[in-house]
Amino acid sequence: MTSPSGKWDARYQGPVPHDTSYYAKCMLGGVLACGFTHAGITPLDVAKCNMQVSPGKYNGTISAVRLLMKEEGATGIWKGVGPTFVGYSLQGLFKYGLYEVFKDLYANMAGKDAAEKYKPAIWLAGSASAEFFADFALCPLEMTKVKIQTSPVGAFPTAFGAALKQMSVQKASTRYPFGSIVPLWSRQIPYTMAKFFFFEKIVQLFYTHVFTKPKDTYGKSTQLGITFASGYLAGIVCAVVSHPADSLVSLLGKAENKGKSIGTIASETGIATLMTKGLPTRVIMIGTLTGFQWWIYDSFKSAMGMGTTGGK
Repeated sequence: MTSPSGKWDARYQGPVPHDTSYYAKCMLGGVLACGFTHAGITPLDVAKCNMQVSPGKYNGTISAVRLLMKEEGATGIWKGVGPTFVGYSLQGLFKYGLYEVFKDLYANMAGKDAAEKYKPAIWLAGSASAEFFADFALCPLEMTKVKIQTSPVGAFPTAFGAALKQMSVQKASTRYPFGSIVPLWSRQIPYTMAKFFFFEKIVQLFYTHVFTKPKDTYGKSTQLGITFASGYLAGIVCAVVSHPADSLVSLLGKAENKGKSIGTIASETGIATLMTKGLPTRVIMIGTLTGFQWWIYDSFKSAMGMGTTGGK
């Protein structure tokens, strides 16, 4: 597709022009991809967070879920589902939508030849830029979610509205709303860079070495299958890259760590524990999560006639 000016423009290289409507639809696709998937795995998230903050008590995913259900009932494993759904819906809106915006912006800044030559660098820069802004929307709700999920029974409200109010009332100690923004950036920016870079790269490898005919000759089910597989594999990398920072975000919500710096918490916990405690659960969780997020996002884009993401 040629731009109206006749010059090369990254916004006109796909099946449809990347105009305001396109970016808005990508934002909506991001909401659908992130909000529902993160909310759906809340039980795994509750188990993972409690394993990170109380490793002596919760020492395995299945046993953690069973113990939480024994102590708190079936609702115990769904604590924090409200802020999870809202927070990650907002994050998905900015992450996926702004990724498309920044990717086109940086490609046009680089020019046609450099944009093709340095495409991986553009993926990384675009995803990092998008996540930087997305985390401002996520941070207050992520802090609330972690506080709900890791507080002893009865020590903190579990209802969404009451929890938000209490976080604000206790903001001197909870550091609400942006007290966790730095560890959140340290978790989410590398995670998102890995998520988008490895997804785009794996999709490219699939269409270069496995499905070698032109991408548009394959049916939507095949393209979406490639999307899911690429997303799942990218998610495994994401989980490993972002796990230490994820552990720190969880530990910041622990009552015993009130007032401590991030460096102190990391030193007391130990790098080995930060890197490994809860990692198998997170690999399963993030791999599945990322695979389904990309599948939902590309299914929505495909339904809107915008084509699936990535390729040669």
